[in-house]
Order: sequence, then structure tokens, then C-alpha cells
Amino acid sequence: MHHAKHLLLGAVLSLLAACAGGGTTVRPDPSPPRAAAGAAGTHENLNAVLWMQTAAEYEATTRGVFAAASALLDAALADPRWDALPTAERGGQRVGHLPAAVIVDADETMVDNSAYQARLVEAGTRFAPDTWAAWVEERRAGAVPGALEFARAAAQRGIAVFYVTNRDAAGKPATVDNLRALGFPLSEPEDTVLTIDEAQGWGSAKGSRRQFVGERYRVLMMVGDNLGDFLDGYQAPVAERAALIEPYRSWWGSRWFMLPNPTYGSWESALTRGADDPVQAKRRALRSR
Repeated sequence: MHHAKHLLLGAVLSLLAACAGGGTTVRPDPSPPRAAAGAAGTHENLNAVLWMQTAAEYEATTRGVFAAASALLDAALADPRWDALPTAERGGQRVGHLPAAVIVDADETMVDNSAYQARLVEAGTRFAPDTWAAWVEERRAGAVPGALEFARAAAQRGIAVFYVTNRDAAGKPATVDNLRALGFPLSEPEDTVLTIDEAQGWGSAKGSRRQFVGERYRVLMMVGDNLGDFLDGYQAPVAERAALIEPYRSWWGSRWFMLPNPTYGSWESALTRGADDPVQAKRRALRSR
């Protein structure tokens, strides 16, 4: 009996030790720090991606933006002075005689890449050029709610739709295929999908491509999800970005239309550029008073 009590006591102590952490030898090896920090339950983009994929509020917002833009197309077309290019990019050029166009961004403006973002959340990883290029080649991006209706409304009025995207030239064939499969209007034989580095001087700043369109068209509207879709200089710090848009305050909702994108963008890099710990840099930018 005495021996049985000792065995029972030993079993209880072993169980208590395991509960207190002594059983680590039977647990799976811990994930690498980066993956643990980005696990699906704690990934920085979890809520943002879910909002874009599931929230009625997101669809209501994008459809509302595109509906407002569509409602102004006729007035913009009828007014020969209506032009949406930034003053510095237009350079005083007369535009009343030019055919009409709209300039739109592609990613998170016309096409939805939230499935790619969801993969990053599930894997606990971040954006990488190789995984992004593979996603582009899949040609599986969907249409942002309301985007197709807006593009078709413009095309039905004889307004050219230019897709000015920071996808690279290597991904252009897949991008064109994806847009065409979704039913977006693509002018032929004119090339209306303008990618980064496709021509000399076409860097990540889109001003040179906007000017390229503006030399031949009166730009009625621009639609995007990032400040760089409207103005160069968007990579500036937060305060400078605010000053950058000040001269164009009255253009929002008439000539310029911004869509929500909480998952990535130059708004984020404005907070984290040069920071050793991006998350801490974001936390320091919070205002709680």
C-alpha cells in the first residue's frame, strides 16, 4: 500500500510539472519568430483583409464611390474646361479639343487582390516579389464592387479608360488577361494598360504616365486607392502628404475619387520608413488624446 501511494504521488507530481511547463519535450518545435509574430490569429492584416472580404460596409463604400463618379461623367464630358490632371502635370496645355479619358489604378481600385493578402495572413508572412508575381500570373483577381460598372459607363460614352498600374511590365500580359476576363473595357488597338518600367522614365511615381495620357486626352477623372494615384510626392512624411493634397481639396469627390485600402499603401510607409521596428513606429503614431 505504501508503495502504491508513492506511485500515485509520483504520477500526480509529473502531471503538475507538465501543466507548469515541464512537458515541453512533447510539444512541437516553436515556429520561427517571424512566423509566430505573423500567425493568422495575430497577423497585422487579419482585420483589414477580413473587412475587405466580408464586410457589407466595404462593398457599400466602393459602390458608393463608383456610383458618385459615374453620376458626374456626363457633366464632366460636357464641360470643355473640366480636367483632372494636377496643375504641374498639365502645364497650361489647352484641353477642350482633346478626346476624353479617365485614369484608374488597377490593384485594390479596379481589381481585388485580397485573396493574395489572405494567403499571407494564413502563412504568417509578408508581401514578397516572388509570391506577388506568382499571384499575378494566376490571373485570379476579382473586380472591386462597382468598378466594372463605372468602367463600362465611361466606355459607353466614348471615354477611354486607362489603367495606370504599378504592376511591372513582366506581369502585363497576365494583367491584361485578368482585366479582359472580368469584362473591363480595353481599347484596341491603343494600349491602355500602362505598367511600371514599360517605357523609359516610367518609374513607381505615376506622374510621367499621367502626363503621357494627358498629352492626347482630357482627363475627366482619376480613381485610385493610394495618394500616388493622383499626385507625385506621395512618399513624403505624414505632415508633408497632408500639405500636398491641400490645393486639391475641392477635387475629391468630383475629379478625384479615393477608395479605401487598409491592407497596404504609401500611408503605411510614411509611418514606418527607416524604422527598425515598423510595428512600434505605428504605435508611436497613435493619438489617444
